[in-house]
Amino acid sequence: MKDLTQCVVTPDVKTDGFEALGVATHRASTIVFKNAEAYATRGQRGHEGYTYGLYGTPTTRTLEAKLTALEQGVRTFLVPSGQAANSVAILSLMKAGDKILIADTSYPPVRDFANRDLSRFGVEVAYYDPVSVEDLKTKIDDRTKLVWCESPGSTTMEIQDLPAIAEIAHRHGALVGCDNTWATPLNYKPLALGADLVTEALTKYISGHSDLLMGSITVRSEELITPIRSTLGRFGIGVSPDDATLVLRGMETLGVRLKHAADGAAKLIDWIERHPLVERVLFPSLPAFPGHDIWKRDFLGVSGVFSVVLKPAAVPHAAAALDVLKTIAIGASWGGTRSLIAPMPVRQNRSATNWVEDDLVLRISVGLEDPADLQTDIETFFDDIVCRTGTVARAR
Repeated sequence: MKDLTQCVVTPDVKTDGFEALGVATHRASTIVFKNAEAYATRGQRGHEGYTYGLYGTPTTRTLEAKLTALEQGVRTFLVPSGQAANSVAILSLMKAGDKILIADTSYPPVRDFANRDLSRFGVEVAYYDPVSVEDLKTKIDDRTKLVWCESPGSTTMEIQDLPAIAEIAHRHGALVGCDNTWATPLNYKPLALGADLVTEALTKYISGHSDLLMGSITVRSEELITPIRSTLGRFGIGVSPDDATLVLRGMETLGVRLKHAADGAAKLIDWIERHPLVERVLFPSLPAFPGHDIWKRDFLGVSGVFSVVLKPAAVPHAAAALDVLKTIAIGASWGGTRSLIAPMPVRQNRSATNWVEDDLVLRISVGLEDPADLQTDIETFFDDIVCRTGTVARAR
């Protein structure tokens, strides 16, 4: 074999006896075959076979397998972002003339996708009150093919009765999808509660380091594998094995990170709730929070993401006061090592329900810092508002 050929051809190296804890990063677009017959019959390899890099490598399949086990499903698909998981899952199951019912508190990009694209494709889009089973019963019909859930609801944390919703949807022949990014599969199991598919923004808690984008779709039944896999293939959607490696590494510390964030959030909430500038805190584990009983019944825990509704007098000064924060960063995400805060509008993303409180809600994601430093930062934030209003005494 000539030198130039030696540079190109990879020698076979024995791997017997090499057992590493870390998952190897398998990069590939082209998959080669032992002979012409294997190539000609590659379509017979099934969903688990390797035919082309777009459809998976051992690295991505390892991540899919981990997620499938955690979600208690039968197959997981990886996509480039959490929103891609939502849109691909929905698009794979809808056709012109169908109807989709979406929880009114769903992630705003889901609404945008539904209103702009699903409607353009001839799908009827309607929204339902996420906490009203009666509203769902009124709006569902035989054309409804998918009921979309997100529990807790985006920003405002409404808890949905997923088993009741699934019973109604299945009675009408509709499937149920659920965005589970807030809780992660460690704290909530939508498939075990009746959902047919569950999506995750792996970008957030599961990867855990704010340095990549990825999403997942996990299905409960074999019948949903082909439509989703086929859509991904036709659209040419895949993920980088390098990013999958990072998700796998971050996933190993998911449990301890999630617990630290939840414990830190609990300490911070206990202090924030008593501040005179605060109207209320939105967090499902609080006994007074609407839907707390359903959360207690169906969830295994909480994450470190919660929202704060300020008193009306404080709202006009909140944006400027955010600039005094030193430890908490301003950013519209969650689940990383760094704590984040984001002012979120509500009313523009509602159509089936009425948000009667102030339109500005502060969403806080507690990271891995010491809770005492976070409290100092929030106290400085409140003190700045007090200085601007001159009407509220500093809380002690």
